[in-house]
Amino acid sequence: MECRGESSVSKQDQSSYPETMTANAEAVRKVAEAVQGTLGPKGLDTMLVKDDGGVIVTNDGVTILNRMEIHHPVAQMIVGIANAQQEEVGDGTTTATLLAAALVEEGVKQVNRGVPVAKVIVGIRRGVRFALDKMQNMAQMIRHLNDEWLHRIAYTAGREREDITELVMEAATSIGREKLLERDFRLSDAVMAHPRARGSIFHGLLLSRGRVNMRLSDVKEHVRVAVMAGDLHPELVNEDALATEAGFAKHEELKQTFEQMVRKLIELEVGLVVVEGNVDTDAIDALTDAGILVAENVKRADIDQLADYTGACVLRRAGLKRSLAELEPLIGFCEEVEDDPLLGWLKIKGKKDQSVATIVISATTKEVADEQERIAKDAAAAVQAAVRGGFLPGGGAAELALAREVEKYGNTVQGMESFGVSAVAQALCRPIAQMVANAGFNPLEKVEEVKALQWKRSTYSLGIDCDRGVVCDMVDMGVIDPLPVKYHALQTAGEVSTAILRIHTVVKMRNTEAESLR
Repeated sequence: MECRGESSVSKQDQSSYPETMTANAEAVRKVAEAVQGTLGPKGLDTMLVKDDGGVIVTNDGVTILNRMEIHHPVAQMIVGIANAQQEEVGDGTTTATLLAAALVEEGVKQVNRGVPVAKVIVGIRRGVRFALDKMQNMAQMIRHLNDEWLHRIAYTAGREREDITELVMEAATSIGREKLLERDFRLSDAVMAHPRARGSIFHGLLLSRGRVNMRLSDVKEHVRVAVMAGDLHPELVNEDALATEAGFAKHEELKQTFEQMVRKLIELEVGLVVVEGNVDTDAIDALTDAGILVAENVKRADIDQLADYTGACVLRRAGLKRSLAELEPLIGFCEEVEDDPLLGWLKIKGKKDQSVATIVISATTKEVADEQERIAKDAAAAVQAAVRGGFLPGGGAAELALAREVEKYGNTVQGMESFGVSAVAQALCRPIAQMVANAGFNPLEKVEEVKALQWKRSTYSLGIDCDRGVVCDMVDMGVIDPLPVKYHALQTAGEVSTAILRIHTVVKMRNTEAESLR
């Protein structure tokens, strides 16, 4: 799908605000259409096709939005919602996208009725704030990691894959509640998938090792670890300078200095050197002769994770100029290192008191492995979010109940801002309506049926069983979602939708880079 923006200033200058707003709303709608069919238990997959014929088959909203071709600037703002949702809670990207699209659509309807856009925006903000407060009051907390509700959350987010659910729950239990509550820790980062791996939990760190200088015949125990950013090679002298006697002398001096730096790693009795970039061949030979395992071309994210896990300080080449006494506290430690050449991983076990677990997901092909990894990451993120913030009924039931509350709140709002509040109430009906449609039922009929029963029974947990099309209690069915996922989705959707509605015109900027080259 392709969403294109205006290509000239003059064309936009002729446009009135309503025309610009309608064009923006249409761009948002097209983006939402690309992911809405994936929502819910009956949602289907999307095939993304590359220029070279390669394909990705997925129902992960953020993957679809980041890979699809999008040119319209407002449509790009919707992609930003998905990325923000993914970054914050790791799940709920499709819901956030649909809510934003629905808020824009409902807001445009109110403006077309004659409501001033400023009043609509203020009303949307008030409605969203009210809904967020109500949402927090509705949530039930997770008190312990063996809570059955937590298992159900993993099962739902894991696309009802029991094998993935069990692995995620085992990892969460192994890591512990306190670790899951840490602000900077993300359980989803502990997920790795490989076509030749067996599904399991590895109680340690798996490092995609890049190239290594030698194969370990067995496990290396009690290993001191040096972690290096950048390349590990001598400083270079300009080629022109090498032709001079002074330049050649400088080259030899730098080479000797580098050899001394490498010698320090040996004297520190380091057993593993992990380098972000490339390693000089002479350095590799010297380290290999000393029995030191060298892994080069390792991702920076893995470098940082290894440093944190082993207690090492990330060094740059110049850092090796320090004295041995200064370098000593900067070296990390792990209990074991094992090289797995088949999978291309280094298996690293840290201190026994460290709670770290890696979730290994198996698959048949590289493409399947990528999708399985995305699913497991969603499940892991959902579990961690539920531990942090509790849970709500899933299946769009909670949003529909909130819609009813927001609608009642709108009746108390005086003035034209009430129309903006009404837009929020209508938008909150969108998730359940889309799930029902994806299941093959009439969304208008089913949503009204659920609405009536929720009001009659004074409950917010009723939704639609997407297998049978009947009204059921989502909590009784085990269909629940983490509060942080829903909360952040609505919060972000509210912020971005009002930003879009405020756009008066779209103007293409001149190319200042091209002008500077003239």
